[in-house]
Amino acid sequence: MAVSTLALVILVPALVVSLFYLFRSAKRSPAPPQDGRQLLPPSPGRGLPLMGHLHLLGSLPHRSLRALAAAHGPVMLLRLGRVPAVVVSSAAAAEEVMRARDLAFASRPRSAVAERLLYGRDVAFAPYGEYWRQARRICVVHLLNTRRTLSFRRVREEEAAALVHRVRYAASGVDMCELIVAYANTVVSRAAFGDESARGLYRDGGRGRELRLVFGDFVQLLGTAPWGSSCRVWAGWTPGVEGRIRRTFEALDGVLEKVIDDHRRRRQPAGARHKLGDDGVDDHKDFVDVLLDVNETDGEAGVRLDTTEIKAIILDMFAAGTDTTSTAIEWAIAELITHPDDMQKLQDEIRATVGAAGRVTEDHLDKLRYLNAVVKETLRLHPPIPLLVPREPPNDAEILGYHVLARTRVIINAWAIGHDPATWERAEEFLPERFLLDKAHVDYRGQDFGLVPFGAGRRGCPGIEFAAPTVKMALASLLYHFDWETAGGTSLDMRERNGLSVHLKSGLPLVAKPRFP
Repeated sequence: MAVSTLALVILVPALVVSLFYLFRSAKRSPAPPQDGRQLLPPSPGRGLPLMGHLHLLGSLPHRSLRALAAAHGPVMLLRLGRVPAVVVSSAAAAEEVMRARDLAFASRPRSAVAERLLYGRDVAFAPYGEYWRQARRICVVHLLNTRRTLSFRRVREEEAAALVHRVRYAASGVDMCELIVAYANTVVSRAAFGDESARGLYRDGGRGRELRLVFGDFVQLLGTAPWGSSCRVWAGWTPGVEGRIRRTFEALDGVLEKVIDDHRRRRQPAGARHKLGDDGVDDHKDFVDVLLDVNETDGEAGVRLDTTEIKAIILDMFAAGTDTTSTAIEWAIAELITHPDDMQKLQDEIRATVGAAGRVTEDHLDKLRYLNAVVKETLRLHPPIPLLVPREPPNDAEILGYHVLARTRVIINAWAIGHDPATWERAEEFLPERFLLDKAHVDYRGQDFGLVPFGAGRRGCPGIEFAAPTVKMALASLLYHFDWETAGGTSLDMRERNGLSVHLKSGLPLVAKPRFP
């Protein structure tokens, strides 16, 4: 009883003060200054002491921020704990940040979580500078160029066939989410580590599942990275998180050390190996081999890729290639289950194109126009990372006439942009046909700012060409071989669960009916 009384004595005054500040700041921002001062973006008031506007974000920040933008505009100023942040929620504002003023907004805010998990030497979260420029160039030129991406075609086709096999012999009702994550994880593992190392890691089924859980923890912890320095409480930061970060880092570091050591032991003398050109010449090398080659042969890199740098870049590949890929596949299947006419139309296209061949290959993908439209529409409605990794201008900058102070966090709400009725007719509806008609020219590669699931400009994701066929191969294979319905014939729960990527809250419990015995 004494403890409860003490809690009330502490909490009631705090609540009264917070409510006072909340009501005091509830009105909209004041009118633009008339005395020549810089015009700051509108804001929903001053916020609460210490918290700022964090209490307005809720459990699904991309949705809450869209609602706030509807009231305060597509360029909106918030205070997230002690950190000022500008939220961008329109295609025009996103284009200014990622194209017109791309260099001004090319840096990232410092993230203690990302630095600890990624050695402070990765590409995705690194601040703009010489190391980032050279490391990104290595990723674009050597790891993710067109020829290198095509070299992993066999991996994607084999893993899609393995996914079909696992679904066929699973129980009558299966949560597809776990199988899809395993598919995406194995594709990236084989590309990053090579077949021999990947098989060694996943040979033991129990250990393989444990390793996938470690990678899952890694991605989940990275999901707190953009927010941790704003407010540890809002980010889910508890004393146990420190331990999770340490355990996850140690587990992944041990795996990567072993893989890199194994690659070094198996390598031929430098004189016996092919040297890499701008697009690579050995189509059978995995990412670790390529990075070890670059370290020895790429004199223009200007950066030394020691073991730490190689581990950081490989982990970037896992973060970008596993969670976001599996999320896109999940949501595409969920939307098709919810829209059976669209599913039937897509299955008819796939089955007519593949015919009696019995197996989808990447040769079929370019012929599947409706599949491409379904993927675009899924990425519009469900961008895997709805709030793109924040940017941070080192100097004062401007967005649509609003002044943005140096070191302000700039958050692009890709989800709100994809749901903006000013850009998209019937914006809340799943309509793949739009990408066969008036929006046929729109793509997700960073040139059309109404659809930016992978970002754009200098900070756009360099792995789009690797991710797209991985998503399409899984979808085409699953829809060619099976007819689908929900377990128990109930409606699918389309609610969201927040993280680095936004997943289905209740998973994807489905029944697969084989088309072929």
